[in-house]
This record gives sequence, structure tokens and C-alpha cells, in this order.
Amino acid sequence: MSLIIDLTDLSAAYGTRLLAEAGHEVIRVEPRSGDRLRRLGPHVGEHLDLEHGPYHMFLNMGKKSLTLDLKNEMGCEVFLDLVRTADVLISNDPLPVDEKLLRQINPRLVLSILENELPEICAYARSGLMYITGQPSQRPVLAGAHVAYAITGLYVAIATAAAINLQNSRGQGESVRVSAQQSLESLMEQAVVAFTSSGEITRRRGLRGQITAVSGALQCADGYWMVSVPPNPEAWTKIKEWVGDPALSTDPTLDDDTGRNQKRDFILDRLEAWSKQFSKEYLVNGAQNRHMAASPVGTPVELVRDPQLMERGFLREIIHREFGRITVPGGAISTPRQVDLHQAPLLGQHNAEIMNRLGYSKLEQQALLDSGAI
Repeated sequence: MSLIIDLTDLSAAYGTRLLAEAGHEVIRVEPRSGDRLRRLGPHVGEHLDLEHGPYHMFLNMGKKSLTLDLKNEMGCEVFLDLVRTADVLISNDPLPVDEKLLRQINPRLVLSILENELPEICAYARSGLMYITGQPSQRPVLAGAHVAYAITGLYVAIATAAAINLQNSRGQGESVRVSAQQSLESLMEQAVVAFTSSGEITRRRGLRGQITAVSGALQCADGYWMVSVPPNPEAWTKIKEWVGDPALSTDPTLDDDTGRNQKRDFILDRLEAWSKQFSKEYLVNGAQNRHMAASPVGTPVELVRDPQLMERGFLREIIHREFGRITVPGGAISTPRQVDLHQAPLLGQHNAEIMNRLGYSKLEQQALLDSGAI
């Protein structure tokens, strides 16, 4: 496993979290005042401090914390000593130290850099994703909760893992640069293919799908459910018989997919009027029994109580140092690999451990502390 130095901001921090899940040792280098992730809210309970922000508690889980002032000459020297021992350095652009110097002191180093050409909202808009997100009759909207940065972080993890494989096979360093904007643009590939092959422009559909005529999230008695009916006569016959709506069963123009595409909103309006009578569980089970893709539209509260996520180990309980027993996401990679991530570190929690490993004596560590370097 690799020793990874983490200098990422929010847009790439999920990537280093995934690498920690894979079993790599990730050392997050932070300023003495703590990094931005620690300050992002909302915060848990009354703990409005650097240790209890949800982004920090999730994205820094499984990592170690080393505080360094990289503008301090002595702090920069410690950083370079750390680079000499590391396998990977992951950072947002720009790097705090000249790349040539890093290559000089550690030729085997993998450098993985996320280029931030635009702020999140601008990159999301430029990628085309904003154009297809939202209600058809209203303005485009931005996906919330920094979802876009989960995508950019994922690409950082993939690119870094590929570079580590090359490093292991060739014995030399690699440099990879990931474009935040192009990472988001990759999600528009299907819309691009649809236009170049048929001239069809993918548009905002809100809760309703565009790939198949009968698909979307529909209101039900206890929230919303999602259904996608395959574009074949057998599936259409099954849902007609299940719903029992004369407006759908007696209209011959709906018997082929072209007709259903032309009247998709009419069909979905009728289905929603019917589904409002029933629960999510009844509707999803009924659709799946008829071989139609269906799912409840889960709320955050439902997700943290989801018995399947608990059974599969994706959600698990940990004993938090202050909050006691809490439920946290185990992680997409750590769950199947059975890597037990420790909770997010306290600011500077691993300073002594890392400084000892680098060969600094207690007197030298105290001098660095007194100088403001660590």
C-alpha cells in the first residue's frame, strides 16, 4: 500500500477518502488553523468547532492529520522530508512547492493534481448538467450538497490509482492532471450521443424521465416512487392491466412506443393520479413483480435506517469519541474490502507519530512548534 500526502480541497477530498478506503495510508496536511473542510456546516448539535463538521467527519475519515505551515521555512522543510518518504502527492492546483523540486527529491513520486478552472457552480453550468437539471418550465438548478465534487473526487481517485499501478510496474513517478470541468462533462456523454446520432436534444424533465416514454418519479401516499416501464408491448400490457385506467387501456394510440412517446406526460399524469392511493412499498413491489424497474425515492432519514444498507455493511455503527454510538457510511470501497476506517482525526492528532517517523527528536519537534511550523 502507498503513503499518500493529501493537500486537497473539497473538490478532490472524496478521492483521497476513497484511497483511504482502499487501504492506503493518507496523511492530510493542514494549516495549524485547520482546513476548510472542518469549517463547512451544518455542524452536529452545538459543536460549532473544527472537529464536528459533517464534511470533515466524512471526507477525512480514515486519514491522519499533520499540521504544517507551508509558508514557514521550517514547516516547508518538514513537508519536503515527508515528500521524500511518500509514494503519492494529491493536491488541488496550484501545488504549494515547485513540481521540479518535488521530482528532484523523489523521482518515484506520483503527482495527482485536480485543475480547478472554474468554481463549482460555473463548472456545473459549463458542463451542460445544469441545462438538464430542474423542472422543464422553470430555470435550471444546481445539484445540492456539493454532489458535483463527489464526481470530481471519484475521477481523482481513479486517475491516482492508475498512476500508482504504473509506478509499481515501472518504478518511476507519474504525473496526472484531472479537469474538474471535464469530469462533469463526462456525465453528459449520453446527451451528446443522443444529439449526434438522432438530433434529439436532452432537456429538463424534472421528476420525469426521457430515455423511455413511461418513466419518472410519481407521487404516492407516503412520498414518491420511481418506475421505468420497458418500451415493449408486454410491459405496457402489464402496467395497463395493473392500473386498470380506461383512459390508458382503451386508447389504441398508446399501443406502440411512438404513440406513448408522444403522450408521455398524459400517461404519467394518469399513473400519478392512480399511485397517490398507495404506499411506496406496495407500488415498488408491484412493479418489480411485473419485471419493471422501480424504487422508492428515499429520503435521508430513510437511507440511514435502510435495512439493506445495514445488512450489506455500507452503513455501520461506530463508537464516536464524543457522540457515542452513531451510524456512518462505511464506504463504497472499504465495505467490500473490509477496511475498518477510523473516525476523522483531530486537528494535528498525528503530528508526533509522523514527526517521529521522519526522525525528528522531541527537542526538534518542540523547536518547530515554538516557531509556528507545526
